[in-house]
Amino acid sequence: MIILLKPKIVILGAGYAGLMTLTRLQKAMNVDEAEIVLVNKHDYHYETTWLHHAAAGTLHHDRVRFDINNLIDRNKVTFIQGTVVEIDTEKNKVLFENDEISYDYLVVALGGESETYGIKGLKENSFAIVSVNAARKIRNHIEYQFATYHTEGKKNEEKLTIVVGGAGFTGMEFLGELTDRIPKLCRDYDIEENQVKIICVEAAAAPLTGFDKDLVKYAMAYLEGRGVQFKLNTRIKECQPNTIIVQSGEEEEVIKAGTIIWSAGVRGSSVIERSGFESKRGRVMVQPDLRAPGKDNVFIIGDCSIVVNKTDNSHYPPTAQIAMQQGMSCANNLIKLIRKKTDLEAFVPNIRGSVCSLGEKDAIGIVYGKKLVGSKALFMKKVIDNRALYMMGGASLVFKKGKLNLFS
Repeated sequence: MIILLKPKIVILGAGYAGLMTLTRLQKAMNVDEAEIVLVNKHDYHYETTWLHHAAAGTLHHDRVRFDINNLIDRNKVTFIQGTVVEIDTEKNKVLFENDEISYDYLVVALGGESETYGIKGLKENSFAIVSVNAARKIRNHIEYQFATYHTEGKKNEEKLTIVVGGAGFTGMEFLGELTDRIPKLCRDYDIEENQVKIICVEAAAAPLTGFDKDLVKYAMAYLEGRGVQFKLNTRIKECQPNTIIVQSGEEEEVIKAGTIIWSAGVRGSSVIERSGFESKRGRVMVQPDLRAPGKDNVFIIGDCSIVVNKTDNSHYPPTAQIAMQQGMSCANNLIKLIRKKTDLEAFVPNIRGSVCSLGEKDAIGIVYGKKLVGSKALFMKKVIDNRALYMMGGASLVFKKGKLNLFS
């Protein structure tokens, strides 16, 4: 009797890209076609695009995550909770801290890490909104600053100063949530709102680089009206405990702050660099079919990949929208390889638009080429978030974790 071994597909990471690959594979493939293994550091997936809510304290951290096991077809998928250390592409093995696993096909979807661009002291002395635990730490730290303002003898105004480095999507959405959260913190701890300072430092000439200028102007005016101070054309030169040194032109300024949050840089996974892939800041410029150059059995998607826009040779931004589309395309190509087909599809993103929330009462966005602000933009933001949940876990996940109050 001859026993044919099933090819093993190993997926590293359960973010947007990895989870979309998994759900597509387990839905489309028969049990006897392949062995599917999902590896993730935690036993949950978290919505990266919701972390700013948890960090500001406007949404409980459990709302931004859900159990991976609830999405897995156990007849088709094995889940391993572990931390990936390195990939040996010569031996077709993935190395963990205390174990290893072999593969026939590999999907690298390990997500991103905070990029500090070599700014002295930034990693040691600031927070980054990069995970559920990091978001919880930020929320707790901010609340501690308010809670201890009256209790540690001499009042220290620096405790009530919050600096956000970067005015991209994460920075702007966090600022919006923060302006919603501050009034409640002030009421809870008997603090006047005008004592709180929120400062955003951005190296570019305007927030949301590359976004529609009219919408950026709207967003900036809205947040300034809620107390945010923008320092544009200003870069962080150094970060010390409770202090940042910023530079604008030839002028330097020292800003004292009880809370410093960095949101201006994301890179790919350091595993990419340790594994010998040709990369830039942990990202690999993948082939049109999403495979790593020279590695016919290795796909790299999500934050670890660079995809070239053929129209202008620019790089597509590493957004959740693109990561999910990559996951679907990657799954389609894996199915073709398993079924011995050679006509792999080239990945072409379908950019439907982008929406940036400004807290619970306002937002800006472009959807299918149409500019949106206020309640219409907020509505579309919730629709987009719910759609992502539906694509990963169906209607049950939307009802459990979704933003169901669409009109407020």
